[in-house]
Amino acid sequence: MSAVSQPRTDAEPAPAPAAPGSARRSLALALLAGALGAGLALLSSGRTWAEGTAVLAQGELPRRVTGSDVTGVPGALAVVGLAALVAVFAVRRAGRIAVAALLALSGLGTVVAAVLGNSDTSALREKAATAVGLTGTDVHHVTHTLWPWVAAAGGVLLLIAGVLALLHGRYWPAMSGRYERTPGGGRGPRRAPAAPDLDRPEEIWKSLDRGEDPTR
Repeated sequence: MSAVSQPRTDAEPAPAPAAPGSARRSLALALLAGALGAGLALLSSGRTWAEGTAVLAQGELPRRVTGSDVTGVPGALAVVGLAALVAVFAVRRAGRIAVAALLALSGLGTVVAAVLGNSDTSALREKAATAVGLTGTDVHHVTHTLWPWVAAAGGVLLLIAGVLALLHGRYWPAMSGRYERTPGGGRGPRRAPAAPDLDRPEEIWKSLDRGEDPTR
């Protein structure tokens, strides 16, 4: 007596969904990294990035420049990254991937702009020339602070948030719609109000106030 052979199936097994705990951890880490990264980039943009001294006939004139004087890129990209972090929960599928990529690119751009701005002295020379009144004024004893590296650290955190959204964003929840979904998948209208109780006069008057016919 021969054994009955099992039918072969060519369908590939569906990928197992991520564990709820893993999705929650990645979501919390992305939110924390994105918010902190954007905050650091915005904070550092208003701090002193470089200091120097312009030489005058009467002596020396100290000058300093902030991050926004050197480059406005980190601050602008921090705002874009923060908006993208919020928008991740408003879109799904391809839209979520695009927004997550924008978040990652905002972080990468912040890092590049902060590193380049750390060695840039053009803004300091321009401010010295404005104070002295002579174009091409040189600046001596130039020192750089740690705030450009703080902005770069903020960019790294934004980049981490974007990478987490790209890898795990499909498991994160999305904002719910205003209407309930029908069994066919479309969005159904709100339920009609219940018919008034004709035995209660106050219900009849409420229907008349709404412009409804209680006798229908």
